[in-house]
Amino acid sequence: MKILAIETSCDETAAAVVEKGRLVLSSVTYSQIEEHKLYGGVVPEIASRRHTEQIVQVTRKAIHDAGMPLSEIDAVAVTAAPGLIGALLVGVNFAKGLCLSLGKPLVPVHHIRGHVAANYIRYADLQPPFMCLIVSGGHSHIVEVNGYTDYKVVGRTRDDAAGEAFDKVARVLGLSYPGGVHIEKAAANGDSSAYALPKPSVDGNPCDFSFSGLKTAVINLVHRANQTGRALAGTEVNDIAASFQRTVCEILAGRFMAAAGERGCKKLALAGGVSANGALRELLQTAACENGCELYMPPLSLCGDNAAMIGSQGYFEYLDGHMAGLTMNAYPTYAVDKSF
Repeated sequence: MKILAIETSCDETAAAVVEKGRLVLSSVTYSQIEEHKLYGGVVPEIASRRHTEQIVQVTRKAIHDAGMPLSEIDAVAVTAAPGLIGALLVGVNFAKGLCLSLGKPLVPVHHIRGHVAANYIRYADLQPPFMCLIVSGGHSHIVEVNGYTDYKVVGRTRDDAAGEAFDKVARVLGLSYPGGVHIEKAAANGDSSAYALPKPSVDGNPCDFSFSGLKTAVINLVHRANQTGRALAGTEVNDIAASFQRTVCEILAGRFMAAAGERGCKKLALAGGVSANGALRELLQTAACENGCELYMPPLSLCGDNAAMIGSQGYFEYLDGHMAGLTMNAYPTYAVDKSF
Protein backbone atom coordinates (compact mmCIF):
# COMPACT_ATOMS: atom_id res chain seq x y z
CA MET A 1 0.00 0.00 0.00
CA LYS A 2 1.37 3.42 -1.00
CA ILE A 3 0.53 6.56 0.97
CA LEU A 4 1.04 10.10 -0.32
CA ALA A 5 1.74 12.25 2.74
CA ILE A 6 1.47 16.02 3.17
CA GLU A 7 3.04 17.99 6.06
CA THR A 8 2.54 21.76 6.55
CA SER A 9 2.23 22.17 10.32
CA CYS A 10 4.85 24.90 10.71
CA ASP A 11 7.54 26.21 8.35
CA GLU A 12 8.34 23.13 6.25
CA THR A 13 6.32 22.31 3.15
CA ALA A 14 6.78 18.57 2.69
CA ALA A 15 5.42 15.67 0.66
CA ALA A 16 6.45 12.01 0.55
CA VAL A 17 5.38 8.63 -0.73
CA VAL A 18 5.68 5.80 1.79
CA GLU A 19 4.96 2.13 1.16
CA LYS A 20 3.53 -0.07 3.94
CA GLY A 21 4.56 2.40 6.62
CA ARG A 22 8.27 1.56 6.48
CA LEU A 23 9.68 2.10 2.99
CA VAL A 24 10.19 5.71 1.86
CA LEU A 25 9.88 5.91 -1.93
CA SER A 26 10.37 9.68 -1.97
CA SER A 27 10.58 12.58 0.45
CA VAL A 28 10.70 16.26 -0.52
CA THR A 29 10.91 19.21 1.87
CA TYR A 30 10.92 22.93 1.15
CA SER A 31 12.33 24.81 4.15
CA GLN A 32 11.47 28.39 5.04
CA ILE A 33 14.14 28.72 7.73
CA GLU A 34 16.28 31.28 5.92
CA GLU A 35 13.32 33.64 5.56
CA HIS A 36 12.14 33.27 9.16
CA LYS A 37 15.67 33.87 10.43
CA LEU A 38 15.13 37.53 9.58
CA TYR A 39 12.48 37.71 12.30
CA GLY A 40 14.09 35.45 14.90
CA GLY A 41 11.29 32.90 14.66
CA VAL A 42 8.41 31.62 12.55
CA VAL A 43 5.95 34.26 11.33
CA PRO A 44 2.65 32.38 10.89
CA GLU A 45 1.27 34.48 8.06
CA ILE A 46 4.47 34.17 6.04
CA ALA A 47 4.56 30.43 6.68
CA SER A 48 1.01 30.00 5.37
CA ARG A 49 1.74 32.00 2.22
CA ARG A 50 4.87 30.02 1.43
CA HIS A 51 3.00 26.73 1.88
CA THR A 52 0.42 27.93 -0.62
CA GLU A 53 3.16 28.82 -3.10
CA GLN A 54 5.17 25.61 -2.73
CA ILE A 55 2.77 22.75 -2.00
CA VAL A 56 1.90 21.87 -5.61
CA GLN A 57 5.47 21.67 -6.86
CA VAL A 58 6.69 19.85 -3.73
CA THR A 59 3.96 17.23 -4.17
CA ARG A 60 4.66 16.87 -7.90
CA LYS A 61 8.33 16.25 -7.16
CA ALA A 62 7.49 13.65 -4.50
CA ILE A 63 5.32 11.75 -6.99
CA HIS A 64 7.98 12.07 -9.70
CA ASP A 65 10.77 10.89 -7.40
CA ALA A 66 8.67 7.89 -6.36
CA GLY A 67 8.61 6.85 -10.04
CA MET A 68 4.89 6.30 -10.22
CA PRO A 69 1.76 8.04 -11.50
CA LEU A 70 -0.50 9.80 -9.02
CA SER A 71 -3.25 7.31 -9.82
CA GLU A 72 -1.27 4.52 -8.08
CA ILE A 73 -1.55 6.24 -4.70
CA ASP A 74 -3.84 4.27 -2.36
CA ALA A 75 -4.54 7.04 0.17
CA VAL A 76 -3.55 10.58 1.13
CA ALA A 77 -2.32 11.25 4.68
CA VAL A 78 -2.06 14.79 5.99
CA THR A 79 -1.04 16.45 9.23
CA ALA A 80 -4.30 17.70 10.75
CA ALA A 81 -2.97 18.81 14.15
CA PRO A 82 -1.29 20.31 16.06
CA GLY A 83 0.46 23.30 14.54
CA LEU A 84 -0.04 26.79 13.15
CA ILE A 85 -3.68 26.79 12.09
CA GLY A 86 -3.16 28.74 8.87
CA ALA A 87 -0.29 26.49 7.83
CA LEU A 88 -2.23 23.32 8.68
CA LEU A 89 -5.23 24.43 6.66
CA VAL A 90 -3.12 24.76 3.52
CA GLY A 91 -2.10 21.12 3.73
CA VAL A 92 -5.49 19.83 4.84
CA ASN A 93 -7.40 21.58 2.07
CA PHE A 94 -4.86 20.53 -0.54
CA ALA A 95 -5.13 16.92 0.63
CA LYS A 96 -8.94 17.12 0.48
CA GLY A 97 -8.76 18.31 -3.12
CA LEU A 98 -6.46 15.45 -4.06
CA CYS A 99 -8.74 12.89 -2.41
CA LEU A 100 -11.82 14.32 -4.10
CA SER A 101 -10.22 14.29 -7.55
CA LEU A 102 -8.61 10.85 -7.17
CA GLY A 103 -11.41 9.15 -5.28
CA LYS A 104 -8.93 8.08 -2.57
CA PRO A 105 -9.39 7.94 1.22
CA LEU A 106 -8.20 10.82 3.41
CA VAL A 107 -6.19 9.93 6.52
CA PRO A 108 -5.67 12.59 9.22
CA VAL A 109 -2.42 12.27 11.17
CA HIS A 110 -1.35 13.78 14.49
CA HIS A 111 1.98 15.54 14.02
CA ILE A 112 3.48 14.15 17.23
CA ARG A 113 2.48 10.59 16.34
CA GLY A 114 4.29 11.23 13.06
CA HIS A 115 7.50 12.06 14.90
CA VAL A 116 7.24 8.77 16.78
CA ALA A 117 6.68 6.95 13.48
CA ALA A 118 10.01 8.23 12.14
CA ASN A 119 11.48 5.37 14.17
CA TYR A 120 9.41 2.81 12.23
CA ILE A 121 11.16 3.95 9.06
CA ARG A 122 14.63 3.44 10.49
CA TYR A 123 13.87 0.24 12.42
CA ALA A 124 11.92 -2.31 10.41
CA ASP A 125 11.51 -4.52 13.47
CA LEU A 126 10.29 -1.84 15.90
CA GLN A 127 6.77 -2.53 17.11
CA PRO A 128 4.77 -1.28 20.08
CA PRO A 129 4.62 -1.40 23.02
CA PHE A 130 7.41 0.98 24.00
CA MET A 131 7.88 4.27 25.82
CA CYS A 132 8.84 7.38 23.86
CA LEU A 133 10.31 10.76 24.75
CA ILE A 134 9.04 13.33 22.23
CA VAL A 135 10.92 16.63 22.25
CA SER A 136 10.34 19.40 19.71
CA GLY A 137 9.88 23.13 19.35
CA GLY A 138 6.29 23.01 20.52
CA HIS A 139 6.04 19.76 22.47
CA SER A 140 7.72 17.81 25.25
CA HIS A 141 5.98 14.52 26.07
CA ILE A 142 6.64 11.15 27.62
CA VAL A 143 4.16 8.67 26.18
CA GLU A 144 3.45 4.98 26.35
CA VAL A 145 2.97 3.72 22.80
CA ASN A 146 0.79 0.68 23.50
CA GLY A 147 -0.16 0.25 19.85
CA TYR A 148 0.49 2.07 16.59
CA THR A 149 -2.54 4.27 17.29
CA ASP A 150 -2.90 3.64 21.04
CA TYR A 151 -1.13 6.27 23.14
CA LYS A 152 -1.09 7.11 26.83
CA VAL A 153 0.48 10.34 28.06
CA VAL A 154 2.78 9.82 31.06
CA GLY A 155 4.26 13.32 31.28
CA ARG A 156 4.25 16.60 29.41
CA THR A 157 5.50 20.16 29.69
CA ARG A 158 3.43 22.53 31.79
CA ASP A 159 4.75 25.65 30.06
CA ASP A 160 7.53 26.02 27.47
CA ALA A 161 8.57 23.07 25.37
CA ALA A 162 12.27 22.20 25.38
CA GLY A 163 12.74 23.33 21.78
CA GLU A 164 11.00 26.62 22.49
CA ALA A 165 13.37 27.19 25.43
CA PHE A 166 16.35 26.51 23.14
CA ASP A 167 15.08 29.15 20.70
CA LYS A 168 14.50 31.79 23.38
CA VAL A 169 17.82 31.22 25.12
CA ALA A 170 19.63 31.34 21.77
CA ARG A 171 18.01 34.68 21.03
CA VAL A 172 19.07 36.25 24.33
CA LEU A 173 22.62 34.95 23.78
CA GLY A 174 22.70 36.61 20.36
CA LEU A 175 22.65 33.31 18.47
CA SER A 176 20.70 32.72 15.28
CA TYR A 177 17.39 30.93 14.69
CA PRO A 178 16.67 28.05 14.94
CA GLY A 179 18.17 28.03 18.41
CA GLY A 180 18.82 24.34 18.98
CA VAL A 181 21.54 23.84 16.41
CA HIS A 182 23.34 27.07 17.37
CA ILE A 183 23.16 26.33 21.09
CA GLU A 184 24.71 22.93 20.38
CA LYS A 185 27.51 24.46 18.30
CA ALA A 186 28.31 27.04 20.99
CA ALA A 187 28.11 24.40 23.72
CA ALA A 188 30.77 22.32 21.95
CA ASN A 189 33.27 25.06 22.85
CA GLY A 190 31.97 25.74 26.36
CA ASP A 191 32.23 24.40 29.90
CA SER A 192 28.96 22.68 30.80
CA SER A 193 29.73 22.96 34.53
CA ALA A 194 30.40 26.71 34.45
CA TYR A 195 26.91 27.67 35.64
CA ALA A 196 24.59 25.91 38.07
CA LEU A 197 21.12 26.32 36.57
CA PRO A 198 17.80 25.26 38.13
CA LYS A 199 15.94 22.05 37.32
CA PRO A 200 12.34 22.99 38.09
CA SER A 201 10.02 20.26 39.35
CA VAL A 202 6.26 20.13 38.87
CA ASP A 203 3.70 19.46 41.58
CA GLY A 204 1.30 16.62 40.92
CA ASN A 205 3.31 14.62 38.41
CA PRO A 206 7.07 13.95 38.70
CA CYS A 207 7.14 13.03 34.99
CA ASP A 208 5.96 16.48 33.85
CA PHE A 209 8.38 19.12 32.65
CA SER A 210 8.73 22.87 33.20
CA PHE A 211 11.32 24.84 31.26
CA SER A 212 10.05 28.38 31.87
CA GLY A 213 12.04 28.86 35.09
CA LEU A 214 15.22 27.52 33.52
CA LYS A 215 14.79 29.81 30.53
CA THR A 216 14.19 32.79 32.83
CA ALA A 217 17.29 31.96 34.87
CA VAL A 218 19.44 32.18 31.75
CA ILE A 219 17.75 35.40 30.61
CA ASN A 220 18.36 36.97 34.04
CA LEU A 221 21.99 35.85 33.92
CA VAL A 222 22.48 37.65 30.63
CA HIS A 223 20.53 40.72 31.73
CA ARG A 224 22.63 41.09 34.90
CA ALA A 225 25.75 41.12 32.77
CA ASN A 226 24.22 43.77 30.48
CA GLN A 227 23.20 45.92 33.43
CA THR A 228 26.79 46.10 34.62
CA GLY A 229 27.63 47.73 31.32
CA ARG A 230 29.50 44.84 29.73
CA ALA A 231 28.65 42.54 26.88
CA LEU A 232 29.11 38.81 27.27
CA ALA A 233 32.36 37.54 25.81
CA GLY A 234 32.40 34.62 23.41
CA THR A 235 33.68 32.26 26.09
CA GLU A 236 30.87 33.22 28.46
CA VAL A 237 28.26 32.67 25.74
CA ASN A 238 29.68 29.23 25.07
CA ASP A 239 29.73 28.36 28.77
CA ILE A 240 26.12 29.48 29.26
CA ALA A 241 25.04 27.54 26.17
CA ALA A 242 26.84 24.43 27.41
CA SER A 243 25.40 24.72 30.91
CA PHE A 244 21.90 25.29 29.59
CA GLN A 245 22.09 22.39 27.15
CA ARG A 246 23.42 20.04 29.85
CA THR A 247 20.63 21.05 32.24
CA VAL A 248 17.87 20.53 29.65
CA CYS A 249 19.27 17.15 28.64
CA GLU A 250 19.57 16.00 32.25
CA ILE A 251 15.98 17.01 32.95
CA LEU A 252 14.67 15.21 29.88
CA ALA A 253 16.74 12.07 30.28
CA GLY A 254 16.30 11.88 34.04
CA ARG A 255 12.51 12.05 34.00
CA PHE A 256 12.22 9.79 30.98
CA MET A 257 14.38 7.08 32.53
CA ALA A 258 12.58 7.43 35.87
CA ALA A 259 9.21 7.01 34.15
CA ALA A 260 10.47 3.94 32.28
CA GLY A 261 11.90 2.45 35.46
CA GLU A 262 8.68 2.93 37.40
CA ARG A 263 6.73 1.13 34.67
CA GLY A 264 9.31 -1.59 34.05
CA CYS A 265 9.70 -0.56 30.41
CA LYS A 266 12.89 -1.72 28.69
CA LYS A 267 12.06 -0.64 25.13
CA LEU A 268 12.57 3.11 24.67
CA ALA A 269 12.43 5.57 21.77
CA LEU A 270 13.29 9.19 21.13
CA ALA A 271 11.47 11.48 18.67
CA GLY A 272 10.98 15.11 17.63
CA GLY A 273 13.15 17.92 16.34
CA VAL A 274 15.24 18.16 19.51
CA SER A 275 16.08 14.44 19.15
CA ALA A 276 18.78 15.62 16.73
CA ASN A 277 20.70 17.11 19.67
CA GLY A 278 23.91 15.14 20.06
CA ALA A 279 24.24 15.70 23.80
CA LEU A 280 20.72 14.38 24.43
CA ARG A 281 21.28 11.33 22.23
CA GLU A 282 24.55 10.52 23.98
CA LEU A 283 23.09 10.95 27.46
CA LEU A 284 20.07 8.78 26.68
CA GLN A 285 22.21 6.10 25.05
CA THR A 286 24.43 5.92 28.13
CA ALA A 287 21.43 5.81 30.48
CA ALA A 288 19.73 3.11 28.40
CA CYS A 289 22.85 0.93 28.45
CA GLU A 290 23.26 1.36 32.21
CA ASN A 291 19.64 0.30 32.77
CA GLY A 292 19.61 -2.59 30.31
CA CYS A 293 17.19 -0.87 27.91
CA GLU A 294 16.93 -0.85 24.13
CA LEU A 295 16.93 2.69 22.71
CA TYR A 296 15.60 3.58 19.27
CA MET A 297 16.42 6.97 17.76
CA PRO A 298 15.43 8.37 14.36
CA PRO A 299 18.15 9.28 11.85
CA LEU A 300 19.02 12.97 11.85
CA SER A 301 17.31 13.35 8.46
CA LEU A 302 13.96 12.39 10.03
CA CYS A 303 14.22 14.33 13.30
CA GLY A 304 12.82 17.58 11.92
CA ASP A 305 9.43 18.03 10.31
CA ASN A 306 9.04 15.89 7.19
CA ALA A 307 6.28 14.10 5.30
CA ALA A 308 7.84 10.63 5.37
CA MET A 309 7.01 10.28 9.07
CA ILE A 310 3.42 11.39 8.33
CA GLY A 311 3.16 8.74 5.62
CA SER A 312 4.45 6.09 8.00
CA GLN A 313 1.95 6.93 10.73
CA GLY A 314 -0.76 7.43 8.12
CA TYR A 315 -0.39 3.82 7.07
CA PHE A 316 -1.08 2.55 10.58
CA GLU A 317 -3.95 5.01 11.06
CA TYR A 318 -5.45 3.69 7.82
CA LEU A 319 -5.15 0.07 8.96
CA ASP A 320 -7.04 0.98 12.14
CA GLY A 321 -9.81 2.64 10.12
CA HIS A 322 -8.97 6.22 11.16
CA MET A 323 -10.10 8.03 8.03
CA ALA A 324 -11.96 11.30 7.51
CA GLY A 325 -14.43 12.89 5.15
CA LEU A 326 -14.11 16.15 3.26
CA THR A 327 -15.56 18.06 6.21
CA MET A 328 -12.43 17.31 8.26
CA ASN A 329 -10.94 20.35 9.95
CA ALA A 330 -7.44 21.24 11.18
CA TYR A 331 -6.69 21.95 14.84
CA PRO A 332 -3.93 24.08 16.41
CA THR A 333 -3.97 21.86 19.50
CA TYR A 334 -5.04 18.23 19.83
CA ALA A 335 -4.28 15.56 22.42
CA VAL A 336 -1.78 12.98 21.15
CA ASP A 337 -3.70 10.16 22.85
CA LYS A 338 -6.94 11.05 21.03
CA SER A 339 -7.60 9.82 17.50
CA PHE A 340 -9.41 11.96 14.93
